[in-house]
Amino acid sequence: MLEEFIFLPNSLEALKILTRKGYTLIVITNQSIIHRKWVLPEVLEEMHRRLKSTVASHGGRITDIFFCPHTPEQGCSCRKPKPGLIQQACQKYAIDLSDAIMVATAPKIFCAELPRAAAERFWFRPPMIQLGASWPGYLALDNVYPTVVVADLLEAASWIIS
Repeated sequence: MLEEFIFLPNSLEALKILTRKGYTLIVITNQSIIHRKWVLPEVLEEMHRRLKSTVASHGGRITDIFFCPHTPEQGCSCRKPKPGLIQQACQKYAIDLSDAIMVATAPKIFCAELPRAAAERFWFRPPMIQLGASWPGYLALDNVYPTVVVADLLEAASWIIS
């Protein structure tokens, strides 16, 4: 599993740019591989350690990683697109979501509860950046759209700092 972990093209440069511009970078991820016992928690911890150390060795800094170990069937509040992990990160780091930007690789992350929870709790929807793919039309049914769709994390970083 560790040998399969790779960085997407331009991602290390993007994280370095965002770090140098003073952004706090937090990763929020679903990892049902833990509950399914496909990977030991220690292996995931090592992947996260390598992620943070590799990013640091390239001039970036990931402040923290929050993950949900549950399967979709468990219905927990921490599995994206539910807002549990974002709420945990906001509490731990005193993050004001009105000053936050969400970047996602999967369009479904912006559907359902996450944007609605932010809008209901904070009366706004944070800017949302979709990486790599066009916005599927079926998501328009939820009236949830990304602020911008970009090719990769480097393009997202350029959009953020502009």
